[in-house]
Amino acid sequence: MANDGMTPARWRNTSAYLQEVFGSEDEHLAGLMERAIAEGLPDIAVSSDVGRFLQVLTMMAGDGTGARVAIEVGTLAGYSGIWIARGLRQGGVLHTIEYEPKHAAFAQRAFEDAGVADRVRMHVGAGLDVLPRLVGELGPASVDVVLLDAVKPEYGGYLEIVRPAMRSGSLLIADNALGANWWIDDPAGSDPARDAMDAFNRMVAADPAFDAACVPIREGVMIARKR
Repeated sequence: MANDGMTPARWRNTSAYLQEVFGSEDEHLAGLMERAIAEGLPDIAVSSDVGRFLQVLTMMAGDGTGARVAIEVGTLAGYSGIWIARGLRQGGVLHTIEYEPKHAAFAQRAFEDAGVADRVRMHVGAGLDVLPRLVGELGPASVDVVLLDAVKPEYGGYLEIVRPAMRSGSLLIADNALGANWWIDDPAGSDPARDAMDAFNRMVAADPAFDAACVPIREGVMIARKR
């Protein structure tokens, strides 16, 4: 059978396949976003296959023994945070930052229900406000994994703040590297978030401090390893 390239239908089928095969959820994750949406939280969480990917990356960090310290900018309902927390090594900690108090409260309950609350520290506030204090507390070269999944035009600012805290070999992960309510092949200037993400992707790819790549699952996940 000839391969006619990617089509909208093929992309939908591929995404569904990835979630079916690689995105199995337990009782704590299944239905979490449905409950969050019912309480008024936006339907913008990562998919289950991306969640599994985040867990595996976290498990591979820390010289292959699991991350000791992870930072997540953009908690939302706690869905991605649960995956990350499960990938931490014993005694590891996830610091997660959420701007909306309502979202943070929901996520805290989700962490408790999933049995990972002892590994998660919630920080309520804007990422650009919380990160300087958090980085100061953690100290230089102390962080193994950073996930950016918040305000797209602020990704560059998040990175500049957190960069000194990332140790050699640590992972920078950016969600929505290829799209959100826009797509990366939309014309330049069509959406500020699209242009900001394009600039961020190119900035990290050209940064001599990182080795970067992008995986086109869901809306794109960029991964960069700090040298």
